[in-house]
Amino acid sequence: MNPTIVSTHSHPLQVSFVVPAWNEALVIGECVRSIRNAADAAARTYEVVVVDDSSDDGTGDAARDAGARVVRVQRRQIAAVRNAGAAATSAPWLVFVDADTTLSPELVTAAYAALDAGAVGGGARVTLDRMPSSWIVRATTALFMFVWERLDMAAGCFVFCRRDVFHRVGGFDERYFATEETWFSEAMKAQGRFVVLKESAMTSARKLRQDSALRLIWTNLRILAGGTRQWRRREGLEFWYDGRRGG
Repeated sequence: MNPTIVSTHSHPLQVSFVVPAWNEALVIGECVRSIRNAADAAARTYEVVVVDDSSDDGTGDAARDAGARVVRVQRRQIAAVRNAGAAATSAPWLVFVDADTTLSPELVTAAYAALDAGAVGGGARVTLDRMPSSWIVRATTALFMFVWERLDMAAGCFVFCRRDVFHRVGGFDERYFATEETWFSEAMKAQGRFVVLKESAMTSARKLRQDSALRLIWTNLRILAGGTRQWRRREGLEFWYDGRRGG
């Protein structure tokens, strides 16, 4: 299948969807297809670029089969991979989507409308699929989501922005191995109107399903106790970097 690039000389590329991925062969196809379906419905010229970061499970092939253009990097650092994807594209609008996330036409259309109306960028609410049965995990997650929505930040699974603003703020801060979307959101807010859409991105709860409630709580407390310094090194952030995907 040919890469998804819907553009002509009279209608230049307007949107680049960037998907960072490390060993995501099981989910990348669904992600890419959802982006294509949503972007087709929104009727703007676009491309889907998967940034394959050192995968050894066929992620790149699965992404190509689903219709994405694949860029291969070896960084193992999420902010750097997002930035590499932006550098490999040229459209004036950027949309960053996690590999375990799916988009709806309503969400993509709303993001386009926000950018058309002058927003510098933004994010969306998040819906988690297949939550674990543990009431402790469900309650803790609900509390976290309640607080997060009131912070007016983009969640990493869905971030959109204008390319000129992306370059103005220096892209995602590569000093951070996690929470890079938080610092990026703050930087964008300083540039103009930042929008968190009421429409939701659907993302996987697989990390919550693979661990016990006690371990999840302990992990979060340990990370919070480490402060900002904790986010600047891979050690201690195994929740994101240990390679487990869960069922």
